[in-house]
Amino acid sequence: QVQLVESGGGSVQAGGSLTLSCVVSGVASRSYCVDWFRHPPGKEREGVAVMSTNGTPRYADFVTGRFTISRDNDANTLYLQMDSLEPEDTALYYCAARPTYSNYCSNALRPSGDYVYWGQGTQVTVSS
Repeated sequence: QVQLVESGGGSVQAGGSLTLSCVVSGVASRSYCVDWFRHPPGKEREGVAVMSTNGTPRYADFVTGRFTISRDNDANTLYLQMDSLEPEDTALYYCAARPTYSNYCSNALRPSGDYVYWGQGTQVTVSS
């Protein structure tokens, strides 16, 4: 059974930092790509950060320079370091998995509909 479990969310003031974690189980690491999304209140779900199989990241424009995605393959864990947080970053943050049939994940930001497994989300609230 595929499971993605996020943690690390919380409430911080603007300018603060948080580190999110996503532990993945039940999938072969080479057969799925796992990336970060968020769902701000009143808005559509949006992609935040992805990382290719060879470790090349890509970020949505609204987080470039402030967020850093990383991965520990041995621990099956994906991370999102979030610095210089802004009130607009308030959202439910998810990690999600999509299948890859080439055993390779690109660093292209993809629509949420491509992802078949989702975690329960972790709430991030940034106050001004």
